[in-house]
Amino acid sequence: MEAMKNRVQLIGHVGQDPEVKSFEGGKKVANLNLATNDVYYKEEGEKVTQTEWHRVVAWGKLASLIEQYVTKGKELGVTGKITYRNYEDKEGNKRSITEIVAEEVLFM
Repeated sequence: MEAMKNRVQLIGHVGQDPEVKSFEGGKKVANLNLATNDVYYKEEGEKVTQTEWHRVVAWGKLASLIEQYVTKGKELGVTGKITYRNYEDKEGNKRSITEIVAEEVLFM
């Protein structure tokens, strides 16, 4: 059961080309948005598609792979953990971010 704590698995489509940054020493980080769709039908038979957007962050070698192979519209499977960050913006407003820190990416 220990391995199941804070585990997220998503399959979705990339909303825009990933943003990749390089740091001193060659370390990289990739940020991307992943859309997942849930489809259901109303009582009248009308099909409804609900889209959820997920912020995904990948570091190191995984970021390099994403930089090479991932573009807008690509379908990905992502396994990772959910994290929450708080920060203060330039105007002094408190903001919070929920993101998935990728541990594995499956290119579909």
